[in-house]
Amino acid sequence: MERRPLILVADDDADIRNLFKVMLKPKYDLKFAVDGGSALAEANTEPLPDLILLDINLPDTDGFAVCEQLKADPALSSIPVIFVTGRVAAKDQARGLMAGAVDYITKPVNAPVTLLRVRTQLALLDQRRALEDQVLARTEELQETRLELIRRLARAMEFREGGLTNRVLRVSGYVELLAQGLGLKSKVVEILSQAAPLYDIGKMGISEHILKKTDSLNEQEWIEVRRHPEFGAGIIGEHKDPLLQQAYVMALTHHERWDGTGYPKKLKGNAIPLPGRIMALADAFEAMTSTQRHRSPIASMEAAKRIAAEAGKQFDPAVVKAFMANARQFDELRRKFKDELEGIHDLDFGSDK
Repeated sequence: MERRPLILVADDDADIRNLFKVMLKPKYDLKFAVDGGSALAEANTEPLPDLILLDINLPDTDGFAVCEQLKADPALSSIPVIFVTGRVAAKDQARGLMAGAVDYITKPVNAPVTLLRVRTQLALLDQRRALEDQVLARTEELQETRLELIRRLARAMEFREGGLTNRVLRVSGYVELLAQGLGLKSKVVEILSQAAPLYDIGKMGISEHILKKTDSLNEQEWIEVRRHPEFGAGIIGEHKDPLLQQAYVMALTHHERWDGTGYPKKLKGNAIPLPGRIMALADAFEAMTSTQRHRSPIASMEAAKRIAAEAGKQFDPAVVKAFMANARQFDELRRKFKDELEGIHDLDFGSDK
């Protein structure tokens, strides 16, 4: 059954409240308030009203002040307010509209006019909500499209390196686990995990024969490979968008080391942005536990030992601590999104075998 609109009537006159009850009850649900304080309380009590009929002359405060407080509260500001008053001066009507009211009804109340104005404002509210729903749905659709393009771009990079894997899913999950383990806010965790797939996009600027080379790289080849963080930052560019900002930082700084011996800027300690420190460990775990052209993967437990040994050297000790607290979840995620033909190197954390 469709919910009926809920109207809050705030008036200290019992006769006026009864009049609105008789007038509105057949089509609308109602709740009442007798002063400014109870009007604010009822407006902020679930279910929230869809419309407020507000008297100006209330015993504790005037309706103008009540309306201004309603409009100052983000949770209540969208509720339309119609003033109902015996004041007929143009300055009072102007003040009411300036306070945020959408309409102004004078006493004595004319039932047909009041019903028409109530119906009009509720119809406008329905139209606005429908438009907001459409905008929200479109925004969510665009956001998902953007994330899918990011994932597809990262997959294209993998294809250029020699084949498609589940690396994007694994690395995004590792970053999410580390960010959560560090106690970052949920929105920051979401942005970092969504930005993570682009961290190695700079390899698009590396020669394909180097990317697919199966034996050790020579010094000149290593020099070229070490340019990929800057290539990645250049590909992503600098933006105001939070997701692309963090993708830029991750791409540029994920090979910096806590001890200052990394590249490309030889940043040290906290001078390395936190997203880069997180990505450095996530990338290292991924590299150690997945199949590489020049080496076989190692077990998750062995990778954890190596990472722990690098705390304060390659990795931020706080990020290592977050990793060790979630080592089991890292291994579970690796197994969940493992590539085909893997499995012989699996080692279950806490296995009963």
